[in-house]
Amino acid sequence: MTVAPAPTDPHAFDTLQRLEALLGQPSDASLSKEVPYIHPAYRAMIEAAPFAVLATTGPGGLDASPRGDPPGFVQLLDDKTLLLPERRGNNRADSLRNIVADPRVALLFLIPGVGETLRVNGRARISVAPDLLARFVVNGQPPKCVVVVDVETVFFQCARAIQRSQLWSTVPTGTPRPVPTPGAILAAITQGQFDGATYDRDLPARQQATLY
Repeated sequence: MTVAPAPTDPHAFDTLQRLEALLGQPSDASLSKEVPYIHPAYRAMIEAAPFAVLATTGPGGLDASPRGDPPGFVQLLDDKTLLLPERRGNNRADSLRNIVADPRVALLFLIPGVGETLRVNGRARISVAPDLLARFVVNGQPPKCVVVVDVETVFFQCARAIQRSQLWSTVPTGTPRPVPTPGAILAAITQGQFDGATYDRDLPARQQATLY
């Protein structure tokens, strides 16, 4: 049986030359802002961020995972090294599994009320060194481990995406939830085999009891 070749998209870009012709050259500022270490201005952004997205890659493909804690939860060991605590979760450990297989990582830091975000690229390793774990104890609980990131590039991202999305706009009290609840999603995916209502009912207390 002959398999027909997959159709090609005549509008797709398959060379850097075509892409660069479409976008134009990067501005001087977009190139100047990138440095191979954590500049004091970038340190201030990391220390103010209560939320970050950790991107990894591994045998199963790519993954992007949220990380959050009070501002400054990602610490600097020095201007080339970041420390990211791994808190309690659902034990899927997609990010950690990927790091074991491929150390390349990227971080995106978000700061409430600030349009600019911070991007960090580097290579990571997983550590359970007692002195590192001790840096992140909360309510008497250390993290499971610490992700140590050797920084390669750091730069801020302009505010356009945040401005377009109005991400930091105040959501009025009582605004209906625009997406299904976690329990509803699980029930739908399992075709009713999962008790979504019970899951949603118990979720707030379970999350509070297992934050750390």
